[in-house]
Amino acid sequence: MKIRFLGAARTVTGSRFLVEQNDERILIDCGLYQERDFRSRNWDPFPVDPASIQAILLTHAHIDHCGYLPKLVQQGFSGPIYCTPPTEEITKISLLDSARLQVSDAEFKRKRHQREGRKAKFSEDPLYTVDDAQDVFQYFKSVNYQKEIVISQHIKAIYYDAGHILGSASIMLIVNDNGESKKVVFSGDIGRWHRPLLCDPHPFNEADYLIMEATYGNRRHEKEDSALEKLAEVINKTHKAGGNVVIPAFAVERTQEILYDLNKLLKENRIPHILTFVDSPMAIDVTKIFSESSDFFDKEAKEKLREYETLFSFPLLKMTKSAEESKMINHIKGTAIIIAGSGMCTGGRVKHHLVANISRPESTILFVGYQAVGTLGREIVEKPKDVRILGQRFTVKANIEKINGFSGHADKDELLQWVSSLKDSVKEVFIVHSEEKVALEFSKTLEGVLNKKIHVPEYLQEVVI
Repeated sequence: MKIRFLGAARTVTGSRFLVEQNDERILIDCGLYQERDFRSRNWDPFPVDPASIQAILLTHAHIDHCGYLPKLVQQGFSGPIYCTPPTEEITKISLLDSARLQVSDAEFKRKRHQREGRKAKFSEDPLYTVDDAQDVFQYFKSVNYQKEIVISQHIKAIYYDAGHILGSASIMLIVNDNGESKKVVFSGDIGRWHRPLLCDPHPFNEADYLIMEATYGNRRHEKEDSALEKLAEVINKTHKAGGNVVIPAFAVERTQEILYDLNKLLKENRIPHILTFVDSPMAIDVTKIFSESSDFFDKEAKEKLREYETLFSFPLLKMTKSAEESKMINHIKGTAIIIAGSGMCTGGRVKHHLVANISRPESTILFVGYQAVGTLGREIVEKPKDVRILGQRFTVKANIEKINGFSGHADKDELLQWVSSLKDSVKEVFIVHSEEKVALEFSKTLEGVLNKKIHVPEYLQEVVI
């Protein structure tokens, strides 16, 4: 059995893992690279013939796990794409949004390069279009948690709740390797315990091999109570100063969690009742899916839903779908909370809100999620004197704040908690979805805990297990 690491190897994004058994090929995840230094890989020829891949298994609907699907279908893939029902619905929205951004960003760059007299680059052509994204939909095949499914002659799979976002999964492959049964677990993105909305991550008691994410493998998150307190503090302070709170937020999960917490703070009168905008068509559509998917919520969220009747809505909340509505936000006087995508500021409407607010000392740019190296979000978090946005440089005068407690990723301690149940059975572990320095550091920590072989694979590396 072979595993080839086509993405998320010593990087956080671009999740793609090729599994080969005899003449069978399947792909675990099919994501886009989002780091600036690696984004060109999205345009590179796929390392194997997409038509030779029999199936794709998605762990969840974040674009760095599903965003390359239209390109792969465009190049000849035509097999089933397995995922949970919420992942299917959210992935459809994610792909359409990604396609629109691909087209608009390519057009914007093309015009800017023409004005500046620069030579054309690969990024002036969209990676795929809306039609390409829609071509993917026919291949989705929904699966339920903890139900064994036959993928190919020698490979079966079972999905388990990863607790990361709605419908997210860790996947166990059961591979018949020349008469020997091998259990290989792909963690996907591991969630956290006792978080609002979602169930806790499923613990595994046995696996022979583990491909494990370690995005936050070298740090610890703030506790939920302190994160909520800091959110209230930032909003109150910015309201007093007369500025806006701009929150770059992922449309999937993070936006809904922020709305859930704002609802709570407002009901407890811990923050002022001010205009709040969800300025992301994708986030608006995903929030609707959340509202219709209470069966996937944890016990606490179900109880809150009975008490509040709604978890993601409150007075003065405005959902702005159209571009015209979005543009009007920056003409409003007084303080507003603006939740806009994308979460790492790599595209979308948030860039325009950054332009309007990043040089205002009374405003706050509040980050509530992971910012990968090479993204605009990471650059701003590091508080530079100035920053380039939409082709122009702006002085950074706004308050830059970051709250780690809202992360949907397990931190170092939670990752160790998750893997501890596999201590006796696992033979080898491969660390992925992590910056190189973090991956190497976490691998040493894990070696001391498990006393097993821990690997940090390179991009395109192939291993035989």
